[in-house]
Amino acid sequence: MAAYERRFPTCPLIPMFVDSDVLSEHQSEDGAIHCIERRCKLDVDAPRLLKRIAGVDFVYFIQKNSLNRHERTLHIESHNETFSNRVIIHELCCYSVHPENEEWTCFEQSASLDIKSFFGFESTVEKIAMKQYASSIKKGKEIIEYYLRELEEEGITHMPRWTPSPASPAADSFPTRPELPVTPAIAIPTANTKDSLQSKDTTSLPGNSSEPLSGTPDGQSISIAQPTPIEQLRMVDEKLKIVN
Repeated sequence: MAAYERRFPTCPLIPMFVDSDVLSEHQSEDGAIHCIERRCKLDVDAPRLLKRIAGVDFVYFIQKNSLNRHERTLHIESHNETFSNRVIIHELCCYSVHPENEEWTCFEQSASLDIKSFFGFESTVEKIAMKQYASSIKKGKEIIEYYLRELEEEGITHMPRWTPSPASPAADSFPTRPELPVTPAIAIPTANTKDSLQSKDTTSLPGNSSEPLSGTPDGQSISIAQPTPIEQLRMVDEKLKIVN
């Protein structure tokens, strides 16, 4: 894959490959998938008369390369932009790892040609296309081997395999809220039902002195039920209002 990328933006080993421009480029967040779409300029080996009739000197192709580092595959898809309403050329290439030996690379290539009409030169165009395609198949292997030797001369004999980068802890954690000041607890007195009904002691309210229990004229004391906590708070609130 590293050797294949060296043929861009132009390749001196392919004389008809004049130039190329990047139309779009996309890479996944983890870097596993890298897609590049190029517009390639070709000087097709065709009779000058045919080029004059067609009114063009160069032919343009759109090529899309999809590199998947996780699956270790490179898919190449190309089609003609020039004369697409008269001639349709579609080519597919794939580099992948050999299923039995991961040190080997498999290469598959296929193409289709559909000529609708071309100024009466349909047969000539078909022969030219077949000749160019057969030549590119033979030349493709030589070009890859050339760039592989070039990499070796530069000391690059091994390419490290792609590994996913560890996920960032900050991306998975949620932002923490600032701690709010804690309000001190307020003790609320609890009342015992049995003691409140039978108590002969004094009943005290928060902030006040104790008061004796009420008694009858004959000297017998009558116990007064102790107020509930809510009633005590209300009484304290009423007294605070009076004081204020």
